[in-house]
Amino acid sequence: MKKAFSLIELMIVIVIMGVVYTLAITKLKTVGDDKLPPTLINIKEYLSKLNQDNQNMKLICFDDCSECSIYAGDEKIQTIDGLLDDTVMTYRYDFLLGSIEQKPEVFFSKNGVQENVCFSLNVDKRGISDQVIVVYKGKAYDYSTYFTKTEVYNSIDDAIDAKSMLIEEVLR
Repeated sequence: MKKAFSLIELMIVIVIMGVVYTLAITKLKTVGDDKLPPTLINIKEYLSKLNQDNQNMKLICFDDCSECSIYAGDEKIQTIDGLLDDTVMTYRYDFLLGSIEQKPEVFFSKNGVQENVCFSLNVDKRGISDQVIVVYKGKAYDYSTYFTKTEVYNSIDDAIDAKSMLIEEVLR
């Protein structure tokens, strides 16, 4: 009697190895994601990952923007140092008017004292952020897309041109 594997047995082993390999590689890709420090490119995703209680998340930078705080609802949950400085500018895009500079929102502490806000970004419980373009250190970060990652442009003019081209495409 000859001892050998049949073709079906070999195919089953190969399929099992492929499934295990796929699961292992997928898990390895997500292992390092939690350790990335927050930056302007990933802040929307960072705030969404912190959102465990299905609340609205806020990133608020005070005074000269050297210290930022993350709030879940009205509860401060984390502090970030060195994310921004006071050169950050926020714009809202209007397809008729172009870019419109946005002033930071008003923020009151738990004691009812108004704080000086340099920058703020809100992400709701669905992961949708404020529809703004943030200009910082010569780059324009576009947070106006709902479910895609933050687009980065070389200038506010490039971001406005991209928005205008998108609107022209939609109107055709």
